[in-house]
Amino acid sequence: MGPLLLSTVGFVALIVATAILRSFGPRYRIGRLLAVAPHVSIAEARAIAESGKPRYVRIDGRLDSEDDWEDDDHRPLVLRRTSYAWRPAAGGRWRAFDARLEVVPFVVREGLDEIAVDAADIAEGLVTVPRQRVGKAADLEAMTAAGIDPTAEARMEIGYVSTVDHAAVLGVPQRGKGGELVIASGMGRPLIISILEDGEAMRVLTGGATGRSRIAIAALIVAGICFSAAVAWWLLDAVVGGGAAAAVAASPDPTARPGTDTRTSGGGPGLVGNPLFAVLVVGAVAILSVAGSLAWIRLTKPPR
Repeated sequence: MGPLLLSTVGFVALIVATAILRSFGPRYRIGRLLAVAPHVSIAEARAIAESGKPRYVRIDGRLDSEDDWEDDDHRPLVLRRTSYAWRPAAGGRWRAFDARLEVVPFVVREGLDEIAVDAADIAEGLVTVPRQRVGKAADLEAMTAAGIDPTAEARMEIGYVSTVDHAAVLGVPQRGKGGELVIASGMGRPLIISILEDGEAMRVLTGGATGRSRIAIAALIVAGICFSAAVAWWLLDAVVGGGAAAAVAASPDPTARPGTDTRTSGGGPGLVGNPLFAVLVVGAVAILSVAGSLAWIRLTKPPR
């Protein structure tokens, strides 16, 4: 009953952690990719694009463009995304309404190496500190024309990238439509551009919900410990003495073979097999549990 109970607790903890992480929506996936995508140099990214073998990678470098434009604050922009969302006046979940993307050709540069960024389809993959304005749907004619309640809350969110930014760009190096080498979305994964340090990016992606992310991490750790303990229990039961079932099924009558009667001093109650092997297995399970927990912490990167 012990391993079964531990496994049940582990499954419950895993379900709780998964539900919390999924509650972050697409941004959970963005954060996970930011944490685990392999870093490569721009020279390596160009080699991947030329090879024709798709690979999702991360490049860190400075952005540059010959066609940047200045905004009202005199920032040399290469990309600006303005998105609109609404929710009922009583509150609730924000619902996407529309988005507008302004982008010019730009590259990510590392020393003398550079590769173009195909950001024409970027959406949730843009990780910045957005500027927000909140009002009423009545303030936006397009929303009221779409039949949204004029008293509903409306939100405009602006994210931008400029040539003064140092960015992390994640995507698949490949040949663009014109034959040039670019990094773009691919392999079922989005293009991601983050102009924030990884820790700050995770805080933005979780919307500051540090409590929820820490609960998810704790639940993952509990699940790992419970599963590891259940496996260790089962292995010990199987390797050392054949388990409780063998002890219950033992005959109460003495046998002619020395050391097998548990009522004699000729042998312990089922100490067969290799106890040293069992100890090594338990140690390996413990190491795997710790490694798995650290891996999940790395995937979610909670704010400090």
